[in-house]
Amino acid sequence: MTVLHRHNNSNKNHNGQEETILVTGGAGFIGSHTVVQLLNLGKHLVIVDNLCNSSEESLHRAQALADNPTGSLVFHKVDLLDGVALEAVFQLYTFSGCIHFAGLKAVGESSQIPLGYYQTNITGTLNLVQLLQKYNCRNLIFSSSATVYGLPTSDAPLKEDAPTGAMNPYGRTKLYIEQILRDTAESEPGKWNIVLLRYFNPVGAHESGRIGEDPNGTPNNLMPYVAQVAIGRRPIINVFGNDYNTKDGTGVRDYIHIQDLARGHVAALAKIETVLRSDKPLGCIPYNLGTGSGYSVMEMIHSMGKAVGHDLPFRVIERRPGDVATVIADPGLAAKELGWKAEKSLEDMCQDLWRWQTLNPEGYSSSSNQESTTATTHAPHIITLPIVPGKHTIVDGRSTPPFQLSSAFSPVNSPTPEPALRKTGRTAI
Repeated sequence: MTVLHRHNNSNKNHNGQEETILVTGGAGFIGSHTVVQLLNLGKHLVIVDNLCNSSEESLHRAQALADNPTGSLVFHKVDLLDGVALEAVFQLYTFSGCIHFAGLKAVGESSQIPLGYYQTNITGTLNLVQLLQKYNCRNLIFSSSATVYGLPTSDAPLKEDAPTGAMNPYGRTKLYIEQILRDTAESEPGKWNIVLLRYFNPVGAHESGRIGEDPNGTPNNLMPYVAQVAIGRRPIINVFGNDYNTKDGTGVRDYIHIQDLARGHVAALAKIETVLRSDKPLGCIPYNLGTGSGYSVMEMIHSMGKAVGHDLPFRVIERRPGDVATVIADPGLAAKELGWKAEKSLEDMCQDLWRWQTLNPEGYSSSSNQESTTATTHAPHIITLPIVPGKHTIVDGRSTPPFQLSSAFSPVNSPTPEPALRKTGRTAI
């Protein structure tokens, strides 16, 4: 896997083969920003996404924002739980690496429908990793989360070796997947290069305002909610407690600009390329992606008010169960081994978020932007694979698409695949 300078037109891996990177969940918030940076490097990308909590429009805009004509993007509308359709994608390409974003991600929702989260995030990942193994692609970057650290025992910045113990089903899916990936790497010594990127709190948007976070329904994270209050879509911001042991009594978190986070994935790709050239596989290694600094809820609200030009309404209500005073990353390992550190400021985060929100008051469904974007000559090539026959089934009160495990779920060396098993579930970004 080769990471190239912005204007280098070569796009071959260390073996001289044409490079194609699989990006799951590439139409989502983090995925779409990473796609732009990879396209700027001239990468050939294959995106799979079921668009459950994302928009195809983000890929059109990502392609239009990229300024390197050597890059390419192909999109397949595929659910990771549909192993048959996913394997059909693997049969079309030879992948040099994979960036795995796809998965459900709302902490609160995960407690309401835990089975859906375990089914979607874990089974979807198992399907993907089995296929990576079957088709001999063992270079993987996984979208993990700081939620794997659970309840911190102090306010000190968290290092990668801090105790883990997620406190909700969403966090546990990330923690279990990390263990699955470690076990997979250990089962084939010297073969896997797996980077676990533990994100803290991504905010902001692309500086153009063309792509950003567009959550379905009520936002689960602070800043998308604050932005929707600022634009008038919601009446007031709820501050969950102001009696924490912090400078203003509200919770302190490590917020990272989405563009810095996207750069972290490019740095992880460069790390994998380095070990491929040295023939010293990584195995499975976690890295924190954060700034190492914390901002309180009130600091975030006031900073957004400055970007907007007026104070934003808020009210203080009771604490949420499980919330802690301070959670901050120690990103030192990423700086040392990936050569990466966050560069953008809190002001950048708020200004870029506000630009996205004002240009797209209803997100990607804003009609004026839809008309201006889809006319571009840079629209990605779209492919929709045939739907696997089957009936939708109700799981956790939701209608879900049919699911089949791919033949990769047979033992690796088995000459005869086991019959496909039909299950149900859904994915989101």
